[in-house]
Amino acid sequence: MAPPPGRERRGPGAPCDPGAMNELPLLLIVDGANVVGSVPDGWWRDRFGAAERLRDRLAATAPEGIAGEPGPVEVLLVVEGAARGVGSVPGVMVEPAPGSGDDLIVERVRAAAGRTCVVVTADRELRRRVEA
Repeated sequence: MAPPPGRERRGPGAPCDPGAMNELPLLLIVDGANVVGSVPDGWWRDRFGAAERLRDRLAATAPEGIAGEPGPVEVLLVVEGAARGVGSVPGVMVEPAPGSGDDLIVERVRAAAGRTCVVVTADRELRRRVEA
């Protein structure tokens, strides 16, 4: 079944429930470790700082929305490891994973059942788990 217009799968993200149409804003769940690690900018020397920079870029995006989805969008940034201490800011809720970030993302997708959301990751296994 194809999602309604404006709810298509976008880029490397995986939709939580592409058929959901409700009054809640789009939930954008970002795999922090995966996204930070996709750009070879020295993130490995300062994982905490790299996660903060990603959070701040997401905060600037939240009010305006993402391609094909007008804002505001609700953003959840899942962090793990050395980035666990990164705090939330207006527009971006940061949630530290007590263990695997992938497991927490799958839990949040399940909790969002019936709501339109997009998971941003390049992790094929996580995409498979989210889509299941």
